[in-house]
Amino acid sequence: MANHLSAKTRIRRNERRTTINGNRIGRIRTHVKQVEAAIAAGDKPGAMAAFRAAQPEMQRGAQKGVMHANTVSRKLSRLSARIKALA
Repeated sequence: MANHLSAKTRIRRNERRTTINGNRIGRIRTHVKQVEAAIAAGDKPGAMAAFRAAQPEMQRGAQKGVMHANTVSRKLSRLSARIKALA
């Protein structure tokens, strides 16, 4: 158990941030799954709409440090290419 006041504060802060970061990652995963489901169904307008909703959520995750910026860029690029490939 932590003895210093700063260590106790850090423990409380880390618990709060873990919850917030986990929720953010969950939202990102949900948005990506919605895009992939629309792609699998062959629904290009639906996939585009889901992609437009997912893009800022993923970028925000990179900005907040939940995901690496290059990972987000790679995933967005691959999703975009799959949407463009739909007839």
